[in-house]
Amino acid sequence: MAKAAKTAIKKDPKANLDAKNFTKVIKTVRSPKTGAYSFKEQIIHKDKVADFFNAK
Repeated sequence: MAKAAKTAIKKDPKANLDAKNFTKVIKTVRSPKTGAYSFKEQIIHKDKVADFFNAK
């Protein structure tokens, strides 16, 4: 079984609860110049996910 690294375990339980409110979002964006797709990645608060995907 795998063991968690000591540095990965946070001592502050409030920090763990706060970290659960964030998520990584990935959106495909098309380049107007070449037409190629690229990916826009961000780690944002879970309440702002809809704003991220609705923004152009």
